[in-house]
Amino acid sequence: MDTEKRIAELSERLGYIRDIFGSRENANITLLESKLREFGERERLASPQEAARLLQQLEDLFVFLEKKLDAELSAMDVVRIVRHPQRVSLKDILENVYDNYTEIGGQDEYSIDPSMLIARAYITRRRGDKVHHQPVMVIGQEKGHGQEFRNGGSVKPWGNAKALQYMKVAETEKIPIHTFVSTPGAFPVEDYPGAAQQIARNLYEMAGLKVPVVSVISEGGSGGAEAIGLSDARLMFSHGYYSVISPEGAAAIEAGTRQGQRVPPELIGACASRLKMTAKDNLSMGYVDRIIQEPHLGARPYHYDFFKNLRQEIIRATDQVFLGIAGMKLFRAMVLGRHKDVSPADAESMYVRWSVDEAAAERLLWRRYRKYRCMAENAFVDSRTPASRLYSKVQGAVWSGYSFLRYDFLGKQERRLSKALGEVEGELRVVVDKMSGPIRKMTRRSGAPVCDAEKSRMLTELSQPELGACLEDWGWSYISPRAREDRAVTCPNMKQSGCPDLWAPDLFGDFAGVCSHCGHHFPMEYQWYLHNVFDVDSLHEFNAEIEAGNPLDYPGFPEKLEAAKKKTGKKSSCLTYEARIDGKKMVVAVLIAPFRGGTVGAAEGEKFIRALARARKRHYPFLAYVHGTAGIRIQESLHGLIQMPRVTMAVRRYIEAGGLYLVLYDTNSYAGPVASFLGCSPYQFAVRSSNIGFAGPGVIKETTGIDIPPNYHNAYQALTRGHVQGIWDRREVRKNLKNALLTIGGRNLYYR
Repeated sequence: MDTEKRIAELSERLGYIRDIFGSRENANITLLESKLREFGERERLASPQEAARLLQQLEDLFVFLEKKLDAELSAMDVVRIVRHPQRVSLKDILENVYDNYTEIGGQDEYSIDPSMLIARAYITRRRGDKVHHQPVMVIGQEKGHGQEFRNGGSVKPWGNAKALQYMKVAETEKIPIHTFVSTPGAFPVEDYPGAAQQIARNLYEMAGLKVPVVSVISEGGSGGAEAIGLSDARLMFSHGYYSVISPEGAAAIEAGTRQGQRVPPELIGACASRLKMTAKDNLSMGYVDRIIQEPHLGARPYHYDFFKNLRQEIIRATDQVFLGIAGMKLFRAMVLGRHKDVSPADAESMYVRWSVDEAAAERLLWRRYRKYRCMAENAFVDSRTPASRLYSKVQGAVWSGYSFLRYDFLGKQERRLSKALGEVEGELRVVVDKMSGPIRKMTRRSGAPVCDAEKSRMLTELSQPELGACLEDWGWSYISPRAREDRAVTCPNMKQSGCPDLWAPDLFGDFAGVCSHCGHHFPMEYQWYLHNVFDVDSLHEFNAEIEAGNPLDYPGFPEKLEAAKKKTGKKSSCLTYEARIDGKKMVVAVLIAPFRGGTVGAAEGEKFIRALARARKRHYPFLAYVHGTAGIRIQESLHGLIQMPRVTMAVRRYIEAGGLYLVLYDTNSYAGPVASFLGCSPYQFAVRSSNIGFAGPGVIKETTGIDIPPNYHNAYQALTRGHVQGIWDRREVRKNLKNALLTIGGRNLYYR
């Protein structure tokens, strides 16, 4: 019976190997097949002792050749390992790594989203005769082993909302969080709270969690991974992958295939390699801190030694985070820093208190921000001269010093004095009013009321919609080049609204691209907004020397970049300016669609972060105008994907300093930027006829099989779902921005 069981296990291992290597011919796999078949023939004729010896030899051969095959794994083979039903799941980890746990927020299919598993667990550590139970919150995507109700680990928006809820619970209870990332990507639906908006909300809140977060990555698929992946220590399985897009998705884009068409397997494998998605690639680029070694050909539920190693690695990583923010840590930090010299038993027996006080929490947040700020710093091109860089650093230091003196040091005293004077003034006003009351009554009876013209103007200014309109008496400052075309233009709403054809000079000239009958907004150039929304001659561009590059040496991409630069005359899809609206200074970041679809890479993320820093130091409001964005630039892979948490942390830092952060969407805005640093703004607005969402209609159809209605991503749908706070007519953007600065960004509402 034991022999039959061992043969069945070998057959299962052989089937697993075939699944990993696919249809590719391999001499080692052929040898294993022939030896297993040969053993089946010889076993019937051999004695029990001889059969046992042959079986042992066969098992040894399997071990030897699995090691050899492991060295031959390609990036696409690793992807197949991660996707295999035998891959270790979060339930396996909870059973074998933690000493006890209770699943919360649902159980199996009886959950708001079974693909997100949450558990309250603890790890027991012994120190001499003492036993310490150290509690943790465990959160992660769960695939199960082929369980369909798990949705393959593709989490819906409400699953990510559940994860965030229990992260906040862990923060309240002051216990660390362990997240396990195992998802091919988020489920792309816009139903409230919305895939993009919820991921953005998770990133924003995780950036400010005052407890340590340790993440372990098995399958890191795009934005779905980032929803729980922002952490203080990032570990990765040696046979895991972490990428901005799946190899199949990248290959489909490279080949330009349409829905339903097949992509050549060779191109899929090539894209898997180009995306630099393996654990070694991520470690070398600095996006993970340590690799957890797995058994040959990947960890499966029966690899108990792997779970022991995983336990030690998680404990060590958690200890290191706590010691990094502790007061007394010298010798323990030195010992834990020497990974190779410390045995697992010593690391676990070394006691580190998993608790955080207020001072340690502040140090934790600063270390987390610096960790992500230093990522991808070499993934863009900075063409400034050394002298220019030095001048920029000196200028930044001067502004930092001025900001500290003006707003932090003197500002605090000014606010205290103002508060005290306000209290005294309030008391005196009551006394004066009581004493002067009879005199005022006599004055009213004896004379006509006096009207202060200036006060009347201030009180009625916001209630006069005709004031502040963009269109001046002499016309728009910028006219679209399409206004010079002598042709008729048909409105897309002609059938349902009966719109007449429009003459191009009128439509793209005086009408500003807006149908005079139904109000449909035709797409306009980003220059239209720059020159018609902001004060004349107020635009000052900065950081123009930072340009998009090809950090992964992606084949064929340099030519595409050069074509985009030549077409637009710009070096990246993000333009940053200082500008004024009605004299009010502000910082503006613009994502322009003509440059590679407005996609975001390392250069764009860096420019956005520097613009936020500039606004924070100078105490200016910040506007992100999204002319259009198709998401993260896939040719930069992780260099682009990491901008999601990286820029979101900079946004949070700016908002917490008191900054006013406005986002205005135009044309089409999708994917990573919307699911991070754009979607986390409390004030998001959209130009009429724009589209906002996490994934386009084609991606939704291909990944979910759902046919969505034509207006699924329309701005009004986004408004209905609560994803944006208002919809603006293009011709009133200047007026609405001015009102936003007066109301949302009033003196008492930002830079408090």
